[in-house]
Amino acid sequence: MSLTFTLLPEMYAVARLEASAPVPSWPAGELVSITRTRDELSIVCRDGAVPRTVRADRGWRCLALQRPFALSETGVAAEFTRVLAAAGVSVFVIATFDTDYVLVPDRALERAVAALRAAAHAVQT
Repeated sequence: MSLTFTLLPEMYAVARLEASAPVPSWPAGELVSITRTRDELSIVCRDGAVPRTVRADRGWRCLALQRPFALSETGVAAEFTRVLAAAGVSVFVIATFDTDYVLVPDRALERAVAALRAAAHAVQT
C-alpha cells in the first residue's frame, strides 16, 4: 500500500476542555476537529487560534492523506502509524468519513517525512 500525504501549512494545537464546556467560537484553520466524550472536549485547530489560557499541547504539524478511503478499507492508519512509530515519532490521528490526518510534533517533522518516504509513501510539502 503506497500512500500520499500533503503537509498542511499551519501549526496545530490539541486543546482540552472540560466535558461540560460549551463548544467555543475560537477553533479555526484548514483542519478543525471537535470531539466530545463523557470525560472531555478535545479540539484540534490552528495553534494561533487557541487562547493561551486554554490547556493545550502546541506545535503539531498535519499530514493529510490524499484521496478518500472507503470506511471498509483496512490497514491504512496501521501502515503509517507503524512507519512513524518505528522512527520514534509520536502521532495524533484524526479520522474523517473520507480520509485520515496525522499530526506529528513540529520538532519531528523532518524525521516523519523521511520515514514515510523511506517506506515508499509520498509526502508533498
